Amino acid sequence: MEGIVIKSTGSWSSVRTEDGRIVECRLKGQFRIHGIRTTNPVAVGDHVQFDFEKDSGQGIIYDILKRRNYIIRKSINLSKSAHIIASNIDRLYVIASIEQPRTSTGFIDRVLVTAEAYHIPATIVFNKIDLYRESSVIRYTELMTLYSSVGYGVFAVSAKTGLGIDRLKADLKDHVSLFTGHSGVGKSALMNALEPNLNIRTGEISDYHSKGMHTTTFAEMHQLTQGGYIVDTPGIKEFGLVHFESQEIAERFPEFRDLLPGCHYKNCTHIHEPGCAVKEALALGKINQGRYSNYLGILNDENLDVIDYD
Repeated sequence: MEGIVIKSTGSWSSVRTEDGRIVECRLKGQFRIHGIRTTNPVAVGDHVQFDFEKDSGQGIIYDILKRRNYIIRKSINLSKSAHIIASNIDRLYVIASIEQPRTSTGFIDRVLVTAEAYHIPATIVFNKIDLYRESSVIRYTELMTLYSSVGYGVFAVSAKTGLGIDRLKADLKDHVSLFTGHSGVGKSALMNALEPNLNIRTGEISDYHSKGMHTTTFAEMHQLTQGGYIVDTPGIKEFGLVHFESQEIAERFPEFRDLLPGCHYKNCTHIHEPGCAVKEALALGKINQGRYSNYLGILNDENLDVIDYD
């Protein structure tokens, strides 16, 4: 039998077969995918082959088919390991908020760099706009202008009032889409607004810390009635990058990428070298200072995700 993993808790995976059945499966033996040391050998979105166990309705996964792509981050608990959030993704959506809680641009840019590395189109969705004060409206307008100028899709929505939901829903049609973001930015509420039949549990914001509280424990793929899937993920506090060479980081910033051939040195770090096309563009205001600062933050400290634009 063949199917797609729609939920994985580590020990067990829920697999949707081609005829729509859901089969609970466990792994057969030890898996190591392409030499990647990960905390989860099976990820949501994986296409797997399995056999049914005798005298039970459960299955045993014996093969994980080749992944088209995946989104990966450093494991928080095991610094030398990585965690695959989901695989075989058509589009990635960073669900962000200007307040309650605030999403740092450092976090957004780290997710975008990873999406660029695996050639996954990425979009930023600013949620909760019904709660924004005047200063926050100005802020998200600036960020929407910035990210759209470098080629990313941007949405402003409110899961509570429904503003912008129809436009976002149309964008999701017939795609496998990954939703990621901090706890409390409203991923679950947004998914319920997009697909009311899901009834995903939503959480509240902690008054003390102004942070979201986790409601999603494991990544899970939900089918849309209009066609396509949304992969809901647990709230992520940090997004540590893995499997990147330092020279590769600049290639994952679209506004840098076209300038790189103009640098005098082939191995230019875009920090201190003379004849650097990126630094020249920065001085002329053609590259945003905040994006450049986040680039430096990624180079200098791969755990840093708190840089925000002035």
